[in-house]
This record gives sequence, structure tokens and C-alpha cells, in this order.
Amino acid sequence: MLKFFKRDSGSTPPVSPSPRSGEGAGGRGNLRVGIPRVLNVWNTHQFWIGFLTALGIKPENIVFSSETSEEQGREFGKGRGTVDCCYPVKCMSGHYGELVFSKRKKVNIVLSPMIHDLPSFMQGHVQGTLSCPRVMAGPETIKSGFLKERDIFKENNIVYATPFVSLGEHPKVVTTQLFGALKDTFNLTHAETEKAVDSGFKTLRRFNERARAESRAILERAWRENKPVVMVLARPYHMDSGIGHEIEVELQSQGYAILWLQYFPIDEDIMDWLFGDEIASGYLKSPFDISNIWTSSYSSNTNEILWGANVAAHVPNITCVIRLSSYECGMDQPTYTPTQKTVEASGTLFFKFGDLDSTKPAGGIKIRIETIVHYLRKYSDEIIAKKAARLTRPAPQGWGERPLATHQTENPVPSRSAVTG
Repeated sequence: MLKFFKRDSGSTPPVSPSPRSGEGAGGRGNLRVGIPRVLNVWNTHQFWIGFLTALGIKPENIVFSSETSEEQGREFGKGRGTVDCCYPVKCMSGHYGELVFSKRKKVNIVLSPMIHDLPSFMQGHVQGTLSCPRVMAGPETIKSGFLKERDIFKENNIVYATPFVSLGEHPKVVTTQLFGALKDTFNLTHAETEKAVDSGFKTLRRFNERARAESRAILERAWRENKPVVMVLARPYHMDSGIGHEIEVELQSQGYAILWLQYFPIDEDIMDWLFGDEIASGYLKSPFDISNIWTSSYSSNTNEILWGANVAAHVPNITCVIRLSSYECGMDQPTYTPTQKTVEASGTLFFKFGDLDSTKPAGGIKIRIETIVHYLRKYSDEIIAKKAARLTRPAPQGWGERPLATHQTENPVPSRSAVTG
């Protein structure tokens, strides 16, 4: 998978902003902007890289905090925590502190956007692509820990910028929001903000396309070689080693290819292969329709998780799904049953880690990984053969014939609609 939080090497040159009173490209080029590596920054970071570089910020001056860790929290967040039951929100204090207090890369601005809704490949097929309210308001919640006694940002000559932005809306809306929130911080004109927003979306789109192309290559190779693949259903911030505890990394070290639902290939030929019959019959309206299992489709990450379950139920080589969720996540709890039923009805293995928090029970995780690997080795060939036999449409051109069954059992795997329909 592509490295995150790096400028896309395929990006177009940044837009040169018009200087204003000596504070244009030259002044902004010397600014160092710190961005906390938290929450929905995990799936929108490339937008912010494209946006800032288009304003004249040097790529090396865009500084992301490190991944979440207990050491980060102790060193930089101690005494600045705020009350919140959501650990991914609580751990933001350590990220803020790292950017404010670190002597290694002193920043001039801490940019922590409040993202109201998200750009998603499911837009137009669901009711909305909103963020979790706690996640959206996280920057406002956490900053109080740095203002409760005195203004720590001001003491360190740092501007704290927390623009409210709807990245799932039309770019003109995003331009209006970011211009209003950041015009004084970066001394912007509306025109250059518009160009920077366009650059941000293009950079994000290019990254997503490259990531999905790599996922497609993984899927094609698995099909050709009759190998199992593990699908991870989780929120984007579970890619953070301190939030997701690198559970998928442990499985990858056992030789299993990993696909994250956010970067599953959505090419037309693959969608037709998987969902063509159900669309033709009227069971689904489109490859991204999840109304058969989830009717209240307002939350972006929730929608994508349920869609990922649908995909995993169809793809022959996805023989195992790993569901990650943070402790007491109110947004995730209603999705546990439909996700599990959708996956298991297809005969696909399903394992849930639903109580991830700040502690990392290494021994418990190791035992569960060993259990997962055991079942993968025992049942993957059988699962691939059964799921492949259900698909009536040919695999994407050039992929080759469907793999042959290596195991046979008397009892057929129940149909997906028997449980979810």
C-alpha cells in the first residue's frame, strides 16, 4: 500500500499564490504548518497536502504528528486531557502537544480541521456522508486542554486554526468555508483559495486511484494464484498503529495479503463481476447500494463499512474479514450485527476486535491472531471455491478462469439473502 502522509509524487506543481503586502508566496513558503495525524485526517490528508502546497507552503514544511503511542500521550498530552469516552478523540491531546512542544520541528500554525462530511465513492448512492459528531467536534473539544489555564498556543507563537469544512460538498462550498476560516491565517484571496481547493481534491483523487490500483493488483494476483485475502473493515484512523494495534500487520506477517475497504478497487468491470446479477434483478440499485442491509445511510465511515461487508461477501478470494472498532464506539455498535450476518452468510470467516483502546494486550491479540491463521489455513480453499461457483459473470478481462475447487463438503454455504434479505 502507498505510504500515507507523503506528498503524491504524481502531483501537479503547486499553484503560485499572488503576493499580498509581502505575505504571499514568499511569506507562506517560510511557514511551517503542523497537522495532527488523527481521526478523518487519515483519509483526507492528501487533500490538505495538495491544498497547502498550492498556497505556496513547502512540502517539507507540512509537518504531521507521529502515530499515536502511550509515550506520545505521556510526554506531550499529560494534564491536558478532556473528558470524552472516545479514545481516538482523547488521544488527540498527545498529537497537539507533540506539534506545540516538540523542538525538532517547530511549527507556526496548527491546522486541525473540523470535517463535517467526507468525500466518498458512495456519494449519490447513500443519504449522506457525514462524519461522526464526536470526531467532527474533536478539535474544539481537545483545544480546551491547551487553554484551561493559559493560552499555550499563544505562548508558543502558534496560530491555532480549526476550519469547519464540508469536504463532501461541492468545491465552491469548500472554497467559501476555507476562505472564511483561513483568510487571515494565511492572508488569502478568494481566487487562490479556489485554486488550492481544486488542487487539494485532485491530489486526494490521484492518491485514492493509485491506492485502489495497488489493491486491484493484489486481488488479481490472489485470483490467479488461488490465494486467500483478508479484508479489514474499520474506520480510517484504525490504520494508526496506536489505535488499531497493528492487528492487520500481524496477519500480513503470516503471509496473508491485506485489503482495507477504503481502498478496494471500484473499477466498473470488477463491480459488474460482483454485483451485475443483483443489479439486473433489481435487488440492488447500483454496486454501491447498501439499502438491503442498512437503511439509515447518513454516516460516511459507517456506510463504507457496510459496503465493505457486501463486497467481502461476494469476492471469492476474501476468505476472512477482520472488523476493528474502538471501545464503546456508539456509531459502530448498531453495525455489528448486520456486518457480521452479511459476511458470515456467504461462508466467509468473520472476526471482530470490538474493544480496542489505549492498552495493547499483546498476549491476547497474539492468541487471536493464531486462531485466525488456523482457520484461514484450514478453510480458505473451500471458501474460495464455493464463492467463485456462485458468480455467474466472468472475472475481469485478463484475470483468467475461476480457480478450481480443492475441497468439497455436503452442506452448501447459505445464500447471503437468506440472512440479510
